[in-house]
Amino acid sequence: MKLLENLVGKVKPHFEEGGKLENYYYGFEALETFLFVPAQTSQGTHIKDGIDLKRTMFTVVVAMIPALLFGIWNVGQQHFVAMGELTALSEGFMDKFMYGSLKVLPIVITAYGVGLGIEFVFAIIRKHPVNEGFLVSGMLIPLIMPPTIPLWMVAVATAFAVIIGKEAFGGTGMNILNVALMARVFVFFAHPTYMSGDLVWVAGDASLFVDGFSGATPLGVAYLGGAEALANVSIFNYDLTNLIMGTIPGSIGETSVIAVGIGAVILLVTGIASWRIMASVVVGTLVAGTVFDLAGISYFQGVPAYTHLVMGSMLFATVFMATDPVTAAQTGTGKIIYGFLIGIFGMIIRALNPAYPEGWMLAILLMNVFAPTIDHYVVQSNIKRRISRAL
Repeated sequence: MKLLENLVGKVKPHFEEGGKLENYYYGFEALETFLFVPAQTSQGTHIKDGIDLKRTMFTVVVAMIPALLFGIWNVGQQHFVAMGELTALSEGFMDKFMYGSLKVLPIVITAYGVGLGIEFVFAIIRKHPVNEGFLVSGMLIPLIMPPTIPLWMVAVATAFAVIIGKEAFGGTGMNILNVALMARVFVFFAHPTYMSGDLVWVAGDASLFVDGFSGATPLGVAYLGGAEALANVSIFNYDLTNLIMGTIPGSIGETSVIAVGIGAVILLVTGIASWRIMASVVVGTLVAGTVFDLAGISYFQGVPAYTHLVMGSMLFATVFMATDPVTAAQTGTGKIIYGFLIGIFGMIIRALNPAYPEGWMLAILLMNVFAPTIDHYVVQSNIKRRISRAL
């Protein structure tokens, strides 16, 4: 590490003012501060500790690693189950992990390569530090994609999300919509056949899959046939245990409640994510799901409200996307309202709309737009109460 620090120190003068490469200073600065703690001292009444933005983003990436590792293994697991080989969870761990790595890691590399490349270009052109936010978005984008997504599509979606969703608004901290969800929205609406249906969730040649294997996700099965269909899936069970473990078809990083839960604990213990948002999203989901189930108006007939917490992307979206500190509400009360409405709208889209059984993407983006309005009225309400007390 000392050798690397000395090497960076020797080339640094070439990038500083008056150096031959001064126009590329912010590209160098991004690499330097990624490798080492920056020398600058943060000041201001809002500073709570010494952690800088890069370390905050790195902590979020660490929180996503359990979901990534499980997702890699599960891609292999679903592939071999579809082929009728190594069907037991305990069989062929390394074979499954290696197969999953060959499918998932290129997606991760593509997302980071394209996104960071664009960030570096904008930093050099605008002469400002590289925005660290893409450290998180670059990991989120692969985790919310199916394992069969073409790499060129990942590249185009990432470029769209970074340029239109963030840089057009001024960069990290200025965007009003979650960047990773912008990438998913792009693919979902521009290339819907790559984000829907049964076969996109299981990697491999579908013509070689064993009879009876459809690749349908639990969400898709329950949407079409309710609780009865969910209980009678062939090949393997979609019971509550498997839903929690995540040994089911789905997006790369969204299937395992346990892996996502580990990430949630990391974010809550470090104080990076808001427990108010997480809890209120869960409450909103349970309230809406219970009402729709009792009223008998949900497309998911007979599926208990709590089952919706472990199907699809609900928990992953709650932990890693609804809590985005840039696009979420900022006030304490506003976070509760914001999260509760995400839960309500997510269930409305999932349970009542025949076109979009996975509603959390649209619900979070909708509430991203209204988050500033929520904060505005919360602040105004506080001001009125204080004026009333003063008078």
